[in-house]
Amino acid sequence: MELKKDSNAVSIDMLLIVHSEKRRAAHGTHSDRQADPGALPQRRGGLQGVGNGIRRWQKFEGNDVHGNLAEKQHPQQTQVITSYDNQGTQLTVEVHPRDAMPQLLKKFSLAKRLQGDKNGNTRPRQPGAKDAHVYPWDRSSLKSMPLDLQEFEKLDTYASQVTVKSGLDELVSDLLQEAHSDLERVRVIWIWICHHIEYDIEAAQEKDRQAFKPTDILRTQKTNCDGYAGLFEKMCRIAGVQCMTVPGYSKGFGYQTGQSFSGEFDHAWNAVYLEGRWHLLDSTWGSGLVDSATSKFTFLYNEFYFLTHPALFIEDHFPDNKNWQLLKPPQSLKQFENNMYHKSEFYNKGMLSAHPETSVIKTVNGKATVTVESCAPTLFMFMLNGKQEHGLLSLRKNGMKLDIYPPTVGTHKLQIFAKGKSDIYSSVLEYTLKCNYVDIGVRLPAELHQPVGPSWFSEQMGIMKPSHPDPIIHTSDGRCSVSFSVEEGISVLASLHGDEGPITEETQRRYIFQTQREKRAELKVQLPQAGKFALKIFVKKRLEPGNYVFVFNYLLCCTNTKVNWPMFPESFGNWGQDNELLEPLSGVLPANRNVPFKLKLHGIAKALVKGQDTWPLTLNQEGYWEGSCNTAGCQEVYVMVLENANHNFYSYILKYKVNAQ
Repeated sequence: MELKKDSNAVSIDMLLIVHSEKRRAAHGTHSDRQADPGALPQRRGGLQGVGNGIRRWQKFEGNDVHGNLAEKQHPQQTQVITSYDNQGTQLTVEVHPRDAMPQLLKKFSLAKRLQGDKNGNTRPRQPGAKDAHVYPWDRSSLKSMPLDLQEFEKLDTYASQVTVKSGLDELVSDLLQEAHSDLERVRVIWIWICHHIEYDIEAAQEKDRQAFKPTDILRTQKTNCDGYAGLFEKMCRIAGVQCMTVPGYSKGFGYQTGQSFSGEFDHAWNAVYLEGRWHLLDSTWGSGLVDSATSKFTFLYNEFYFLTHPALFIEDHFPDNKNWQLLKPPQSLKQFENNMYHKSEFYNKGMLSAHPETSVIKTVNGKATVTVESCAPTLFMFMLNGKQEHGLLSLRKNGMKLDIYPPTVGTHKLQIFAKGKSDIYSSVLEYTLKCNYVDIGVRLPAELHQPVGPSWFSEQMGIMKPSHPDPIIHTSDGRCSVSFSVEEGISVLASLHGDEGPITEETQRRYIFQTQREKRAELKVQLPQAGKFALKIFVKKRLEPGNYVFVFNYLLCCTNTKVNWPMFPESFGNWGQDNELLEPLSGVLPANRNVPFKLKLHGIAKALVKGQDTWPLTLNQEGYWEGSCNTAGCQEVYVMVLENANHNFYSYILKYKVNAQ
């Protein structure tokens, strides 16, 4: 053996002859199945080979016309075993048939770089200090390098429409027609894979997963994460871009909050070398998602996993080699398991941070609080054990606050959803909530929806300057008055909801009496009994068809058990929102009494009160219609108006009931 040194490599001249019957020993862990020379390496329990590197079985000769290695191995042919470790070291060994005469000694090199392949690519260097990003995330960007995604629009459209004509080389060649830099080359490959390769759920769930060859992936357009990563690496190498496949653990399909990771690695992704630095991406997760209920894959492009900032990538990707975290300091597996998992939509929707920062939280005196900070006003909702109950969610200009009150002791599942710029709420956070005490006094109405209290959203919907900016209103006598400015052309509707007593859809609005003075609306509320109630606020543009839209609600609280207010009078369509009722406010009048009436009515000629008899109302100097009626001998009393003095048709505007004698 001759040892030679130079500045670039250490070379060893050697000859290793392995007899055919001992090839099983040379194959090591691959003895249970034939190694496929054209297949992409699998990622089960880490990579096989020297130093956890990549092991490839190659023929000495016999490539097909597309550069793909032939599938069949002949026992009488010379075989070459090539392996790389994590430092980029190459070890190559020839395996000869037993009776074959070896050729002259071959020179094999243990070097820090591979010899160039047919495209002139060299073995990429391992990540170092200049590749590392500071942890935790500095909020500068979701990407690991400056990108203007708008500049990719034409390129993305082109790449997504390229079709497979024959082999992998021609596909890459077609994709590169519009790519003029390494970044654009990586981009077109990424876009093509994300839009054409479907995640093969059945193959991914097989206990002994078979290797995926690029030719098979192109033919079936299906693969698992190993296949995605391997195909991406192969295409990048053909394109002349340095790329590595990185195995590791992931918080993907089937992940349970707070779970531990051990044993075989369950995922694989890629690192690409661009502009003198390593960057991370995951084409498997960029292509779509798996529905946990149906276990079906759906193409749904996710930009987040393209050149993701490493401090964000580490939240759901933990590589086998800490250097591939591209972080300083790197995170431990325990930190990976315990750290809060922000789903990609958390960042896609513009979220910046969430507290608590651990995935498992405990209640304190029956309550837990979650806050989220966002870079722009965002709509949120939550679910506790699949229901929108037992929580108070208030919107903030840049985020939200959620107070959650689990109804029972034990473990609960808390999900946070955000809407962002789209019309769809997406899951962005998931907590495991542990409760060891329930505060019975904090039972919330089942109809208390989200959000609670006025916010930037209610302003956006035309409700401004509320008299009560806080979401909770306490009343000692069971009555309150809420007012706010209303944008011109906006109609407001309110309803009251509680968990006790039979409250119908009609009576939900009869405990609220609404008036409007100029551009300010007032809601007078009387509670039927003590307890907690949801006061819901809806709006609608007057000139547009359609239903009222829910905006927000208040939580009304009253502990006075003597409270037993009646409903307000029933109002009809001709009761204008700018009318004002001073008395009587109770919708139930006493029997055999003279009852005074005082109202402000706009645009009418005459007004009267009708019971057993008819009593006219007169207009005073202050602009109020006044009068009285006697309730003797009647069960109902109506307020009626004549809008046109030239007509004799009166309209009903208010209805009162009279107590039984």
